[in-house]
Amino acid sequence: MAIPQRTLALGALPFGTTVDEATSFAVLDRFTELGGTVIDTANNYAYWVEGGTGDESEATLGRWLAARGNRDGLVLSTKCGARPTAPGASEVEGLSEKAIRSALDDSLRRLGVDRVDVFWAHVEDRAVPLAETVAALADLVDEGRAGELGVSNHAVWRVERARALAGDRPRYTHLQYRHSYLQPRFDKGLPSTAHVHVTRELLDYTRSEGDLTIWAYSALLSGGYTRPEVEVPDAYDHPGTAPRLAALREVAGELGATVNQVVLAWLLDGEPSILPVVGASRVEQVEEVMGALDLTLDPDQRRRLDEAGS
Repeated sequence: MAIPQRTLALGALPFGTTVDEATSFAVLDRFTELGGTVIDTANNYAYWVEGGTGDESEATLGRWLAARGNRDGLVLSTKCGARPTAPGASEVEGLSEKAIRSALDDSLRRLGVDRVDVFWAHVEDRAVPLAETVAALADLVDEGRAGELGVSNHAVWRVERARALAGDRPRYTHLQYRHSYLQPRFDKGLPSTAHVHVTRELLDYTRSEGDLTIWAYSALLSGGYTRPEVEVPDAYDHPGTAPRLAALREVAGELGATVNQVVLAWLLDGEPSILPVVGASRVEQVEEVMGALDLTLDPDQRRRLDEAGS
């Protein structure tokens, strides 16, 4: 199934760990009732939670798909490369041909499907020749087990090199990075080096290519726009943040919308357009974020949001 224009992806990271199965099913049900079709997961969600193995999200999603019988109406997205080689291990599976094939086999089994619509290289693996990774992923598309390919949190030059190496074969057309309305301090960074922010270079590269879609995870900063205790994470602690938050709240008041909805509308209607990946642990959260699809920023509101804090 093709990805619709101007849509949201439901991030399934907490399903089966911090969000129990019954609640996960309720969130997924409401998401699809409201017209959602894109679901994003990975083969390592959420191994870092106490008792987690990395199976939980895909396995929970697989049981929901089996119970609802709605696979054909959905875009399923999952990732490989960042799963620990064993419970508690510091090493991850990586992006060798063997690891990629094994990861997809296991993901398809947990999901209970014979193909995924988007298959991602989750984190970089510079120990493996890039040509090996590129060829292995392209083979999976040719075999019909993956529809399209994506890359998450890689350096832009590595993305370009991989696409060039692919030549006429299937190549990365989806990019997943951390991105939101608040602009980060690139000198501060994030707690984990595995997380990479969208940069102006990445936006420029996406605009120039024509066949790339950016998926933005942490689009709502894990509640940072609405929960005072996490409102300004260290990575966003700079003088431009306060005026940007003020503009956000002003526009939300004008539209009678929530600040989260305005953030998502800003992402959806930007240039290039962004596909936000939004997590939810309650049905009400799904209802709020899906309301952003009905929101339109006028040119003046867009300008004020863009220029705030600059």
